[in-house]
Parts: sequence; structure tokens; C-alpha cells
Amino acid sequence: MRIPESELIINADGSAFHIHIKPEELADTVIVFGDPGRVKMFEPLFDSIEARGQSREFAFATGLYNGKRVTALSHGIGCDNIDIVMTELDALANVDFKTREVKPAHRTLTIVRIGTCGAIQPEIPLGSFILSHISIGCDGLMNWYEGRDEIALPDFEEAFKKAVKWNRHLPDPYFVRASDKLIKLFEDSTVKGMTVSASGFYGPQGRVVRQGLAMPDMLEDFEKFEHKGYRITNFEMESSALAGMARKLGHDAITVCCAIAHRYLKDANTDYKPRVNELVRLVLDKLTQ
Repeated sequence: MRIPESELIINADGSAFHIHIKPEELADTVIVFGDPGRVKMFEPLFDSIEARGQSREFAFATGLYNGKRVTALSHGIGCDNIDIVMTELDALANVDFKTREVKPAHRTLTIVRIGTCGAIQPEIPLGSFILSHISIGCDGLMNWYEGRDEIALPDFEEAFKKAVKWNRHLPDPYFVRASDKLIKLFEDSTVKGMTVSASGFYGPQGRVVRQGLAMPDMLEDFEKFEHKGYRITNFEMESSALAGMARKLGHDAITVCCAIAHRYLKDANTDYKPRVNELVRLVLDKLTQ
């Protein structure tokens, strides 16, 4: 079936509409970041660079690291941007941009998001690398797609909504597990995480500046929630959409974040870039070993 121009927009140069990557410029291994500046930080690590570009918040570079082809790509902030990035990455891998038809053989991408987060458990120190084994989508994105229950963890959802007294005006939360293959690859050097992906930075993460919260006890309730040996470890804004879209589209994806703030201890580290650089090196070495 041919995908219409209105559904998959392809630029005049043959690149995907938002991320401006051409099919031949995409590696099988993709590292994604929120901040376009991190792609610039990433570039000196390459042995060589074959392609680079930027449009709005979407910057990319493809090159060789330890002899393996890798694409670094920024996605901006929020699950809505992950919807764009994951759809276009999958299209680059699995749609023929000339015929607009799905390719007969599926190409699986390995996608690792490197980010920053706020820890909420007292025993997790600042600077920890938290691996999102399970992500909690408070953004509602996956509820827009058919088969959402096929990739969700319904028993976690029901236990969570009951335990935290989920507000009826909020989107139904979804729980999704990251790639088991990537969990095994990184679990020996990270903290086991169950991560809340919030739809905003302030109220949706329990921050109060001048507006009160619909669930005033949210942080305390999240900290106490436990199910099947998992406790909520951290807040960020993209891991649920990444894991959910990857599972639906047949890719291996995971998020690993450096904890730069501590919501329980009311502390933060603004000089976090050296620690994030260590995380980048760790991820690259694991993926190319």
C-alpha cells in the first residue's frame, strides 16, 4: 500500500520531514538526546563523520565509533517530539522513500536515549545512571495508537492508579517495558529504574511555583508505590513514548538518565555535564564492544 504524501511528508532532498535525515544516512545504532548541543558534544567522539544536519531542535550526525556506524540525534523535549522522531526513524528504516511502500523485510534499529532526570528515592545518589526498565507514560501518547494494550503492563497500571488516587481528568497512564536485550546489556552498570515520563516539567512532575497540583500528594504517593519488586525511581519526559513506540514498531529501545536533581532530598547538581559525558562514553562502548 502506498503511503500518501499527507501522511508521510518527505522533503525535496529526500529526507524525513522533521529530522532531515535521508535513508542512506541512518545507522542501525541510534543515540538520542533531548538537547541539540549534546550532538555537537558527541561529534568529537567519532572516528569520522559522514553526514550531519539540523532543523529546529532536531540535530544529527552519523559517523564511525570504534569502527561501528552510529547516528546521534536530538529530539527536543517531550513525548510529542518522540512521536515525531520514532515515526520518522522507523519510516527511514522500513519505508521505501521512492515508492512510499513498506519494505518487505523489517529493519530493526537499536535506539538508546541518554538524558537527565530527577531521582525520587532517598537511596539513589545524585549522579547515578538510572536505566528505565519500565516507564510510566503519564503523557497519554500511546493511547492514541491501536493495540496499545498489547505493549502495556495492565496489572501495573491498575495497581498504580489505585495506589496514587489517579485524577480522573488526567490521561490514562500506560506502563511499558524497555528492550530486554538492552536491559541485559546495561544492567550491570546502572540503577534498576521504573521511570515516570511526565507531560511537563513543573506541575506534571509535582513542582509548585504559583499553581497548586491536582494531586497534592503525588510525590509522596509515587515514592511509596511498589509493584512486583519495582519502585518508582525518577522523573523525566520521554522514556515511555520511546519504549512504547519502539515496541509497537519492532525496534530495541531504552532510556538511561543521569540523576542531576533529587526531589526527595531537595537537591540538584548544575555542574552535571562531566558526569553525562561519562554516561555517553559508557553507552557508546557498550553498544560497540
